[in-house]
Amino acid sequence: MPVLAAIRGAFGTSTRLPGLASDLVVADPAGWTAADGDVEPLLAAARRHWHAQPHVAAALMWKAYSYWLAVPVAFSWVAARRVPRVAASDVLIRLDAPQAPIRLGLRTAVPAAVLASDPLASGPLASGPLASGPLVSGPLVSGPAVSVVADEAALLEQVRRVLLGEHVEPLIDAVQRVVRVGRRPLLGSLAANLAHATRHAVRAVPGASAREVGTLLDGLGLDSLVEWAADPAGLVTVRRRTCCLAFTLPQPRLCTDCCFSPEQRARA
Repeated sequence: MPVLAAIRGAFGTSTRLPGLASDLVVADPAGWTAADGDVEPLLAAARRHWHAQPHVAAALMWKAYSYWLAVPVAFSWVAARRVPRVAASDVLIRLDAPQAPIRLGLRTAVPAAVLASDPLASGPLASGPLASGPLVSGPLVSGPAVSVVADEAALLEQVRRVLLGEHVEPLIDAVQRVVRVGRRPLLGSLAANLAHATRHAVRAVPGASAREVGTLLDGLGLDSLVEWAADPAGLVTVRRRTCCLAFTLPQPRLCTDCCFSPEQRARA
């Protein structure tokens, strides 16, 4: 399966990633909760984990959350031009993972969209280009039906509609009703995490181009929130244009993609 193979190529495993369910899918939902539920447990877990002010803890939990949310999206796009449905109702979370502040997984039946050239599109139950919401059994690869769209622009629109419209934006709204934290920094974390996840995918997928980073960011309207560049060998570097607030922790931390300049980092 190209998506899981790419994840294994990038991280060495698809079953033991600290922030994701084994092979992306939650086989047994016991102990997991839907991502469209109450955000109070999420924010309380953030405060316990970071021992920081509420807005700082919320920003850092969001940074962790949005990275693991970005991985299946970026790898599905780069490895297979498939768009999994990651609406909040289709994503499960748990807060007791030993190696990460939060763990995410997809439900066992995952809606997805593909191009007409995808082998899944020729299945007997594949739906037409105007259909939406069919289920794909298992981790983004096979099942009773898929939604077929016209071109890559339509796939990117699916990403924007589902990832932003049906997950990220409502969740940010819910967080902001509880904690005073800026929308732009939270979207900046999502943008940086998509860039990082995509650069990992590009390195793991033969023939993939570093331009995929810009393609996803542009398609989601997040390109103004992050700077990225590729060297002649295709190695991608990422720098945020917003702050995740890690430098305000009791033990300050500067991230590798920090928006501070090298001079500011040295002073810090």
